[in-house]
Amino acid sequence: MAETAQSFKHHARWLPPFHFFVLPVFLVNVVYSVILAWGDPSFGTGFGVLVALALFMVAILARTQALKAQDRVIRLEMRLRMRHVLPADMHGRINDVTADQLIGLRFAGDGELADLVRQTLDGTLTTQTSIKQAIKDWQTDHHRV
Repeated sequence: MAETAQSFKHHARWLPPFHFFVLPVFLVNVVYSVILAWGDPSFGTGFGVLVALALFMVAILARTQALKAQDRVIRLEMRLRMRHVLPADMHGRINDVTADQLIGLRFAGDGELADLVRQTLDGTLTTQTSIKQAIKDWQTDHHRV
């Protein structure tokens, strides 16, 4: 299957089996369990609601923990990349770039990275979104969680 080109408008990562099957099924299970417990309150139906909520939370936590691990890798990868790409006078400020900003910068090509980091450190670009919108040479990343 060919990967599609990425840009600011088309870079969100959707995992169809997770986002369009697992989550909706677990959510419907929670709603159904609550309806059953409402209509026939008992220990069994109450426990069913508890299990349904736990399953839904497992799905959410699995996704968020994977994204947190990915963010840690991005932070390390970008700091290493910036050590190679940025001019020596900027090396002392690499740790001033926040994790959120690093995540935005990861899509920038090497040729524009130094300028974008300068703008970020100067306060011109402060958010992940503003950084991503400023990128001209978008580098695709198809190995995301």
